[in-house]
Amino acid sequence: MSDFNDQVIADFKQNGGQPGGYFKNAPVLLLHSIGAKSGQKRLQPLMYLRQQNDGPWHIFASNGGAANNPAWLHNLIANPDIDIEIGDGTTIERVPVRARVVEGEERDGIYAEQARRFPQFAEYQERTTRETIPVIELTRR
Repeated sequence: MSDFNDQVIADFKQNGGQPGGYFKNAPVLLLHSIGAKSGQKRLQPLMYLRQQNDGPWHIFASNGGAANNPAWLHNLIANPDIDIEIGDGTTIERVPVRARVVEGEERDGIYAEQARRFPQFAEYQERTTRETIPVIELTRR
């Protein structure tokens, strides 16, 4: 997975925030987080949902439908003030954000919209043994 992520990150940076391959035509951001235990900087490419141009970004701790949450979720809960990188195909902007786990009906509506746009997210929810896949809101600080 590390080699895959490294390639997506390189592609993201080379193409102004619009990677190709598996993520062609998908909204992708780079999540800069801090390890909860190690304090080390981490970088993770993730698909996101942004329903309004000036609204928050939502990311999904799907972990491909695995039984456990991805490590980056634990890191965000421990250190919610982080940065993301987003791009428009020409320019990449680094944005300081605050992470918040979305719950209840609000979470359900956001996840349903992501699954409507990208059906693999519905498959992830069906495949996992977790009750729900966490949704995280990233709001500009």
